[in-house]
Amino acid sequence: MQEKDMVNDVLSMVNSSLAGYASVITQTSDQQLRQTIQQIRDHDEKFQFELYKLAEQKGYYQPAQQADPRDIQQVRSQFGGEMAGGMAGRRETGAEMGGRSRMDW
Repeated sequence: MQEKDMVNDVLSMVNSSLAGYASVITQTSDQQLRQTIQQIRDHDEKFQFELYKLAEQKGYYQPAQQADPRDIQQVRSQFGGEMAGGMAGRRETGAEMGGRSRMDW
């Protein structure tokens, strides 16, 4: 197996793990366990970025083209209000939830 293939495989695995950590963290109520998983996630994020930079330097990975600042501003305008308010400023009653459990949000 070539070094490039190994680097890409590890990057893929770490990226998948990072997505999994987010899911576990949001569903963990034990504060100590939650903090431990967050620490593991933070460590893996740093590792992923360092490996990504190495892959980029060696030419194993070509990042996407930089976004146009106007496109970024358009996305901010469209979604900024929703993101700023988010769920923090909104509380649903049981009737509004329509019988959904917390995990269905």
